[in-house]
Formats: sequence, structure tokens, C-alpha cells
Amino acid sequence: MTRSPSRGATPPDQGVVAPFAHPSTVELVRRALAEDVGRGDVTTALTIAGGTSGSASLVTREDCVVAGVPLIDVVLGELHAAGALRVTRRVADGTPIAAGSVLADVEGDLGPLLTGERVLLNLIQALCGVATLTRRYVDAVAGTGVRILDTRKTVPGLRLLQKYAVRMGGGYNHRFGLDDGVLIKDNHIAACGSVRAAVEHARARAPMGLRVEVEVDRLEQIGDALAGGADIILLDNMRPDEIRAARKLVGRRALLEASGGVNLDTVRAIAAAGPDFVSVGRLTHSAPAIDLGLDVRARTSPPGRSRRSGAR
Repeated sequence: MTRSPSRGATPPDQGVVAPFAHPSTVELVRRALAEDVGRGDVTTALTIAGGTSGSASLVTREDCVVAGVPLIDVVLGELHAAGALRVTRRVADGTPIAAGSVLADVEGDLGPLLTGERVLLNLIQALCGVATLTRRYVDAVAGTGVRILDTRKTVPGLRLLQKYAVRMGGGYNHRFGLDDGVLIKDNHIAACGSVRAAVEHARARAPMGLRVEVEVDRLEQIGDALAGGADIILLDNMRPDEIRAARKLVGRRALLEASGGVNLDTVRAIAAAGPDFVSVGRLTHSAPAIDLGLDVRARTSPPGRSRRSGAR
């Protein structure tokens, strides 16, 4: 996994390796299957004869940006079905597609596919939702030169995958964790006594090359942030006119990040005010899942018959 040396200042390479083989992803899938399957999938065991073969398609019911299709292989691998099923991906992650499009086809033993159906749908539709919402924000600021960033406001356990989905939507990543960079927030400032003191303490102790970012919520704090040597100043819940004033005060002595109160109705005006980055927590904590379905066609079924499933 590629990480950024600091939050906001140097987003990781957009060619970062997909996280599907990462131990945390494998463990997440394992836990999700244990939660869903429990002691065994009694419905599939009682209705599907062993070795029943067929094919299935993963289909989107709405327009979306694709993210997470390789998780099909991870889920099937944890069900020990990788050799019994052949997965053909029809679109690459990061691709915008229309409702009714096929993301992937699966062919082979239907038993394990039906057992893993709900888990793979839950995960992929959530990641498609993050990528789709991110693309809407990226499109909203097109032409401004501003980068859309995510935050650490992720669903516990899903951070690596959600941040991957943000990249698939055209956004960039903030810190992956507290060990990734210095971001001095209001409580750090309160504990240190002032913005300048907090920045100076961090600057004096930070390893060579580690950028220091500090959050301010008033224009009057910007002078202290610059005097302390901040590399990045996070403008918390500031209006566009305040962001423009901050840009004039700072010039190019530090990078500016705007955060707080950002939605699709406000992001364009915020970006046009002159920050380098706009961070949006709702990319990961509030993205609605995309409606996906797995359409199964069993070879043993009567001709023309198929099962369409949303896997309740």
C-alpha cells in the first residue's frame, strides 16, 4: 500500500496498487462471511444440488462509477471456490457505466456463488457508491485545479477499500491513519495553548521532510500558523469570502485546504475561492450504496427460466 507523507499535501500516486490482496481486506471478507454464513448456508444446501453449474452476471441497476469488482475473487477464494468458478470482469474499476451494464460474469458451481452473493454485493455496491459520489464532486470542481480529498471519516474496517474507491472516482487520499502525517486540530491547539506553539512544537520534533498541517477556524490564526512554520493550513468551515481572504494572506507560503460544510451545492464556490484542496468527509461516511444485482442462470433450469436476485 502506498502512503502519502502528509495529509493533503502530497496525495499518493493514483496508480497505487489495488488493496484486494492486503491482509486487512482478506480478514474483512473472512469476518463478513462468518457473520453471514454462520454454521452454513441452509437455503443453498437444501435447494441446490451439489455441483449444479450455471452462470451469473453482476449487473448495475443504476448509473455508477465502478469500484471493487476484484472482490468477487476474494470472496470466492475465502469460500474455497476459486477453482470451481471462472470470473470474467467486463469493466475496469474507475469506469463510468450506465444502468443495466454488466460488471462481471461468473460461470461454474453455483453453490458457493449463492453462499457468497450477499457479502460480495454488500461490499461492491458500497465501493461503487463511494466512487460514484466522488466523481460527482470531482466533476463539480472541474477546471478549478482543486483536488478533492477524502478524510479519516470512514466506516471502521473499510478504510483501505473506501480510500481505494475514492481514487477510482478521481479523488485523492488524505492520511490513511494517525501515523501518516501531522494534522494539528483544535484540541491539540487547546492543549498547547496557541496555534503557533502547537506548530512550533510539531516542527521542532518532526522528522526531516514530514510536512506539518494545522487547522484554523479564524483568519486571525493564519499569522500564527505561518509564523510557526506550517506547510499546510486547513481552513475549517470558512465561507468562500474568508477562503479568498486567507489566500491573499498566505500567498504561496503554504498550501490551503478547505474543509467543513462542503456538499455538492457548495463545493464549486469553495473551490473557486482559491484553496489547493477541498476535503469531503461524506465521500466515505455518507455515500449511498449503488443498486447491484446478481442474475443467475442455472443450466439445470428449464429453458428460458432464470432467477433474478437481490439477495435479501
